[in-house]
Amino acid sequence: MNRVVTWVVTGDEQMFNFVNRNIKCRIFDVILPKITHLGGATFSLASLLLLIVLADGVVRLWGIQAMVSLVVSHLFVHFVKKMYCRERPYTKLSNVNLCASPLKDYSFPSGHTTAIFSIVMVFCIHMPYLGIVLLPIASLIGLSRIYLGLHFPTDCIIGACIGIFSSILVVNGFSFYF
Repeated sequence: MNRVVTWVVTGDEQMFNFVNRNIKCRIFDVILPKITHLGGATFSLASLLLLIVLADGVVRLWGIQAMVSLVVSHLFVHFVKKMYCRERPYTKLSNVNLCASPLKDYSFPSGHTTAIFSIVMVFCIHMPYLGIVLLPIASLIGLSRIYLGLHFPTDCIIGACIGIFSSILVVNGFSFYF
């Protein structure tokens, strides 16, 4: 088991270093700090509240499902962060390219990645062709978290999995009760 853990940790750090150090460019330096906020609480909550208030019918229902999925996934992420207590990459590794305002809480799992996947997957479940646009955006937000030095790749991968699972759970739960 120790060999597997060592292999995962080593691979995680190598992939982090590749994304954080080797793909640095001016375009990403400008775009990714902005894109990363699409997974943040302010944008996520504001977008969903607007959708719930302004939309009607089935789109409003999807907005409500996305909000419930976001809340469920956020509660789970909060619990896991407190339980696992993984340090952020910039506290463990040297020479990390770091964004202007580093976070103080724990790294695992990525809340931004979880949030965006918990939202977009609701819409992808209902309208699969939206996945062509929404899933690359969600993945780019996960990539931005690594690029900005805030998360390891496994933080983002597990965050995406939590968001996807939360969406499936909520959509299936709604269809069972409504």
